[in-house]
Amino acid sequence: MKFNTKTIHAGVFPDPTTGAIMTPIYQTSTYAQSSPGEHKGFEYSRTHNPTRSQLQDNLAALENAKHGLCFASGMAAIDAVVKLLSPGDEVISTNDLYGGSYRIFTQIFASYGIKFHFVDMGDLDAISALVNDNTKLFWVETPTNPLLKIIDIKAVSIIAKQANALLCVDNTFASPYLQTPMDLGADIVMHSVTKFINGHSDVVMGALVCNSDDLLDRLSFIQNSCGGTPGPQDSFLVLRGIKTLHLRMQRHCDNGREVAQFLADHPKVSKVYWPGFTSHPNHDVAKAQMNDFGGMMSFTLSGDSIEEAQAVISKTKLFTLAESLGGVESLCGHPASMTHASIPKEEREKAGLKDSLIRLSVGIEDIEDLIEDLRQAIG
Repeated sequence: MKFNTKTIHAGVFPDPTTGAIMTPIYQTSTYAQSSPGEHKGFEYSRTHNPTRSQLQDNLAALENAKHGLCFASGMAAIDAVVKLLSPGDEVISTNDLYGGSYRIFTQIFASYGIKFHFVDMGDLDAISALVNDNTKLFWVETPTNPLLKIIDIKAVSIIAKQANALLCVDNTFASPYLQTPMDLGADIVMHSVTKFINGHSDVVMGALVCNSDDLLDRLSFIQNSCGGTPGPQDSFLVLRGIKTLHLRMQRHCDNGREVAQFLADHPKVSKVYWPGFTSHPNHDVAKAQMNDFGGMMSFTLSGDSIEEAQAVISKTKLFTLAESLGGVESLCGHPASMTHASIPKEEREKAGLKDSLIRLSVGIEDIEDLIEDLRQAIG
C-alpha cells in the first residue's frame, strides 16, 4: 500500500456494529465484562480504547513499523522512552534540539542518575568518542529544531548497534511523509503528533512506534502504569487530520521551497537554514533520507540583533507569532525567548543558536500572500 493510501486506509476499518466509515469516538472510561477477566479486549480506557487503537495502528503503518503507542503529549512520549533507562545509564543526543527535550533530560532525568551528552551529531567521530559501556540510548532529532541540521540516521544506527544501545529518532519536523527512520535503522520513532501529523493546531498528543515486541511490552507497561494517554476525542481528530497528511505536506514543501528562496535572495537576510539548499552542510544526506525538504526553516537578518528580529516578527500578519508548528496556518517564532528559552544562553550559542534567529513554520496558504507578508515585515 502506497503512503497516500495508507493515510486514509491503513489500520482503520468500518465500525463492525454500524458500518460507520469514520472511526467512532468511543467516549467511555470502562467496558462491560461477561465475567471477571472475560471481555472483548477492552477493560479500561487508560489501558486501551478502540479509537486510540486504530490511531496507533495507523501511525505504525505510516512509519513502516509494527507497533504504535499514543501519549497525551510529545513530552509524555519522550518521558516514556527515557523511563526505559536506569540510573548510571548514558544518553548521547544532538546539541541542537527542542528546548522541552533538553529540559526534561537535564532538569528531570539527570537528577535520577542518567547522564546526557550533547554533541554535534553531524560529526560521527564526535559521537563515537562519547560511547562507553554505559551508553544505552542515542537520541536523534532530524531535521533539528531550530537550526535544521540534518543527521545521518543510518550512520548513527550503525554506531548505536555496535554499542548495543537503542536509537530513538524524533521525526516531528519531517513527519512520515518525508522520512521513515525505521527503514534507516531506528529502534523507536517519536512524534509530537500535535504538529504536522495532526496538522490543525487543535490537539496536543505524542506517539512512539517500534518493531520490537519486547519494546512494545515495555513501553505499553509505562504508558498504562504512568497514565499519560490521550482521550478518544483527540484520537478521532488526529485520525481525521492524517487523512490529508500527504496533501498538506506537499503544500508545506512547495511553499517552503519558495519562501526559503525568497529569504535567501532578500538583501536584509544574512542566512537561511533550510536543508533543501545545495549549500546546506548535509544537503546530500537530507536528499538521501528524505523525500522532500519540508516547510520548516530559520533565518537571521543582516543586522543580526534581537531587536531587529523582534521588530520583524511583530509586523507579520499571516505568519502568526506563536509557539508550536506544523499546522495549516503559517507561524513564526523567536526560539531564544520561546521554544528554546529553557536552554541556557551559553549552551544555545555553543550550538549556533543566536538570539537573533527567527523560525518559520510555513503553512499551506497561497504562496504569494505569504511572500508578500514577509516582504512587508522585513521591509
